[in-house]
Amino acid sequence: MKWIPQDVETYLNAKEYVDTAVVPIYSVSIGAEMKQSAITAEFITLLTSQLERQFMGRLLLFPPFTYLKEEKDEKALSDLLAWEVSLSKGGFKHIFYITSEIDWRVQEEKLNGSLIWLPSLPLANMNDSQKIAMVDSLVKQLLILFTQKWHE
Repeated sequence: MKWIPQDVETYLNAKEYVDTAVVPIYSVSIGAEMKQSAITAEFITLLTSQLERQFMGRLLLFPPFTYLKEEKDEKALSDLLAWEVSLSKGGFKHIFYITSEIDWRVQEEKLNGSLIWLPSLPLANMNDSQKIAMVDSLVKQLLILFTQKWHE
């Protein structure tokens, strides 16, 4: 389910079956790193959308957690931890963060949720069917990881 009114209403009526939150994470850069920031955002958005389609009815895809690249790591971490507390209080037993930002690997141990880091793939030079095929391949690998976490 996506963060749209119809899906959120469905979630509210079936909370007991939806125990997983997926939060995309990406930074926003202005200036020299702006294009790379957009490439990363496109990749993570496409990946999490495909993941949501695979697990519709089991997870809720939240809007992306975005932050300015030049922010201090501690501020971004603190803000994300506030999301995590809120999600846990909201009844989500499993929280997955999906990012291409390598800096989050250092913060991983401070999170209760599962951080999934994937290197960003430049999708700009691919046609739509190539993009979907590549992302679907990654999603199939993530299916295994999600299933393992659910059975822990």
